[in-house]
Amino acid sequence: MQTELSKKLGIEHAIFGFTPFPAVAAAISRAGGFGVLGAVRYTAPDDLKRDLDWLEAHVEGMPYGLDVVMPAKKVEAPKNQILTEAEVEAMIPEGHRRFVTETLAKYGVPELAEGEASGWRITGWMEQVARNQLDVAFDYPIKLLANALGSPPADVVARAHDQDVLVAALAGSARHARKHAEGGIDIVVAQGYEAGGHTGEIATMVLTPEVVDAVDPLPVLAAGGIGSGQQVAAALSLGAQGVWLGSIWLTTTEADMHSAGVTRKLLAAGSGDTVRSRALTGKPARQLRTEWTDAWDDPDGPGTLPMPLQGLLVAEAVSRIQKYEIEPLLGTPVGQIVGRMNSERSVQAVFDDLTRGFEHAVDRINRIAGRSGQ
Repeated sequence: MQTELSKKLGIEHAIFGFTPFPAVAAAISRAGGFGVLGAVRYTAPDDLKRDLDWLEAHVEGMPYGLDVVMPAKKVEAPKNQILTEAEVEAMIPEGHRRFVTETLAKYGVPELAEGEASGWRITGWMEQVARNQLDVAFDYPIKLLANALGSPPADVVARAHDQDVLVAALAGSARHARKHAEGGIDIVVAQGYEAGGHTGEIATMVLTPEVVDAVDPLPVLAAGGIGSGQQVAAALSLGAQGVWLGSIWLTTTEADMHSAGVTRKLLAAGSGDTVRSRALTGKPARQLRTEWTDAWDDPDGPGTLPMPLQGLLVAEAVSRIQKYEIEPLLGTPVGQIVGRMNSERSVQAVFDDLTRGFEHAVDRINRIAGRSGQ
């Protein structure tokens, strides 16, 4: 699975794997792909440094990258001041806090122990936190910086280029992709409606060739609904120079999900068991459909808040739901490809399956093309 982009980065397979788990990112790079560590959960720079140290020691010299979140639209401070986390949290309406409390009480979700901090904070959606992460990351030999919510600020792009780091940005439409190209982005990730996490409304099969045409000659990675070698082959046939996979790694043996209940639900879920909801972050994000997402999407509820307020609002609640594994509420971001994620496998086993499926698809197309030419 070689393309011009994979050759440029020195990887065997044009498979880019996004993951919040350092062990998975390292395994992806060792398997011949390109591991990309998601940074959004790192609220303390020292924690990110610790895991980048570990990653650097376990990729066996293979390249890897970092994914940060710098939302193009965010809660603005008056007079462009930088708000603290506490100041941002103070903007959350009391009615929304009450809704969270009442919903948790309805399902009997226990409180965290006294003094126990929430283990799930989305302060990484705040630009200053992401900039602190970059101050750490640029001390490491990362080869790619990706932004999950639009183009990074111009100074961040320039800083990355000064250090010979390629910059990628996710796009849900050709219009977004053209803006990325105008902003100096090196790689556009065409993320379709089927993908886990934040997505637009256009399906991957439609979106990928539109983005390829819109930003030519920039390389494009296809994302969303890709979990087999046959789907990789389809993406490359649409003009992509690689694929960006995230959900498929969640049920690998290297993934540290911290919740057996979440893993069980992922393994049991079908492709129709996800929903695009603002419940987690305030922006539409595909995730397992649960009674938690249903509560937030109910027209009789208070509605979700904009990013980053929603993420801050539900942080402790999500930690409690996960810690005590409250089955009806327990979920995670994941794409429609979850219907194929029905067994726990190693990252290498996933790669073996992808490469076999890719070879079979290419052989089949070659046979069809050969017959049509006779």
